[in-house]
Formats: sequence, C-alpha cells, structure tokens
Amino acid sequence: MKPVHWLVTVGAVIVAAGAAAVWASAPQQKDGRNTPPGWSYEVRNGQRVPRVPRKVNPDGSWTEEVRQGNCVVTRTGRDGEVRETRKCD
Repeated sequence: MKPVHWLVTVGAVIVAAGAAAVWASAPQQKDGRNTPPGWSYEVRNGQRVPRVPRKVNPDGSWTEEVRQGNCVVTRTGRDGEVRETRKCD
C-alpha cells in the first residue's frame, strides 16, 4: 500500500470508532420508552399506541390509569416494584 492509502485507511477506522463510541454513549431514556417524551404516542410492534399519562410524585413513585372496556387498570410503581389493580364497574 502507498503511504497515502494507509493514512486514509487509518483515518477511516478512527472516524468509525469515534462514531461508534458516540452512539454507544448516547443517553438512553430512563423509562424504556422509544419515542420522545413530548409525543402523544409510542411505537410498539411497529404500530402507534397512545401513550398513557404517567403522574410522577415527588418521592419518585408513579401512577398510570388505563381504561379497558368497563374496567380501569391502575399501575403504580416505586423503586422498581410495579403493582397493578383492576376495578370494574
């Protein structure tokens, strides 16, 4: 290889490694959602699903309420523990 080709190859490898490092260190969303927080839906299995509004309390616990037919499903969570209760009319 000529010296110029060698320098171009080494430069390309360095740029690729830098891009991979930046991509790997990109901040991940803490709640596991794959759409930005301001959007009204999230993507699951390739389809848009309405986002459930989550109420976060000052102590870090949260609550979500979802209506499923005649029932209301309430999910609460704190410190990694999630509880789900169902109340039907």
